[in-house]
Amino acid sequence: MATKLAANRIAERKLSDRQARRAQIISAARRIAELEGWSNVTVRRLSDEISYSQPVLYAHFGSREGILAAVAIEGFQEIGLALEKARKRAQRGDTVKSVADAYLEFAVSSPALYEVMFSLSLSIPFDDAATPPELRFGFSQILELFQGQSSKPEVLSELFWASLHGIAELTRTKRFPRSPQKERVRALVELFNLPRDETAQVVKAR
Repeated sequence: MATKLAANRIAERKLSDRQARRAQIISAARRIAELEGWSNVTVRRLSDEISYSQPVLYAHFGSREGILAAVAIEGFQEIGLALEKARKRAQRGDTVKSVADAYLEFAVSSPALYEVMFSLSLSIPFDDAATPPELRFGFSQILELFQGQSSKPEVLSELFWASLHGIAELTRTKRFPRSPQKERVRALVELFNLPRDETAQVVKAR
């Protein structure tokens, strides 16, 4: 019994150490990207930054892309939490605007994280059986806005998400000036705050 308990403690400690190393690597990647861009996030640079050998990094993530994918997945969890908080604290009738504001604020406050989530070519599956739960959680916060508004709430959710992403990206790349942002959000919210019967007609028309 004592031997088994000791073995369990050793296994738990190894798992804890592995999780801590993984979190440290992800944190370092994010820090470098925010300061210098994703092109400077390499396995060699990370190895120098946190004093782990390159084989250790490869053992945890398999490749540089594996590290970036882990960062992106963490980002989806964070944006999901931000949207959930915004949705739950919103006043009645103001939920769509609250979520829209939270989404755009996330994109502005974490530009490097948002970039790796959406703009880099990573093999993270979307809308697939293998889609990570963090991605599903993030999308579910938008989907929740339109449940009961039509027979296809996922279509409205995708359109709303696409609109927010377009605004975020066009603003980030300076195709959109920032000054009219409130007007854009106001117009977008008006479009997606249609009465239930009108919303159903819009979806049906597709």
